[in-house]
Amino acid sequence: MTQPPESERTQTPQAGSQAEVPRGEDKRWLDEHKNVDKVFYALVGVCALLALADFGYHKHAHFSFEGVHAFHGLFGFLAYFGLVLTATQLRKLLKRDENYYD
Repeated sequence: MTQPPESERTQTPQAGSQAEVPRGEDKRWLDEHKNVDKVFYALVGVCALLALADFGYHKHAHFSFEGVHAFHGLFGFLAYFGLVLTATQLRKLLKRDENYYD
């Protein structure tokens, strides 16, 4: 496999810097690290507001543990985290050689 010329290679961005855009491509909004930070902190803020809103109403829970504040958000996060961990372990079992289908 040949590598692109030095002028067309992208460099790995350092923390707090912006990525170098390859020649012939337009710079996108999320190429700047500060904009990625804005999106991340906006999502964190929305999650915090939703967790605080959970205190503002009475829950009609079927089970006692459902009445815990932010239960559904925490349950969803832990379920997704467990799914990712399971998938990484399952990949080790199902992984095939690079030339498996040849």
